[in-house]
Amino acid sequence: MALGIGMITFDSANPGPLATWWAELTGGRIEQDNGGYFYIVALPDSAQKLGFQAVSDPTPGKNRVHLDLNTEHLDGEVKRLVAAGATEVHRQELDGFSWVTLADPDGNLFCVASGH
Repeated sequence: MALGIGMITFDSANPGPLATWWAELTGGRIEQDNGGYFYIVALPDSAQKLGFQAVSDPTPGKNRVHLDLNTEHLDGEVKRLVAAGATEVHRQELDGFSWVTLADPDGNLFCVASGH
C-alpha cells in the first residue's frame, strides 16, 4: 500500500484571489471553482495540484506544509515574486545550495531554491 500526494491545500479567508495569484505565478490554471469555497489550480506539466479552501479562521502561526520551488535564476525569480505581491522573509545558503523563504499575500510561507 502506498500514498500519493493529491494536492497541496492552503487555508484562506479569501481563497479566490490567492488561487488566482498562485495560478498566474506558476503558469497554472484554475481548474475548479466550487462556489467560492474551494479552488483547484492545475499546474503545468504536472499531476500535482494546489487547493485553496475558505476557512473563517486560518490556523495561526507558521504553516506546517510549504512549497519548495526550484529555479535556475534565484534573484530574478524572487524579484518577480515580490513585485507580484510576495514578501521576502529570509535568505539562506548552505554548501552552494541557496534558497529564499517568502510569504504569499495571505502570509503562507514558501521557498524558492537554486543550486544542487
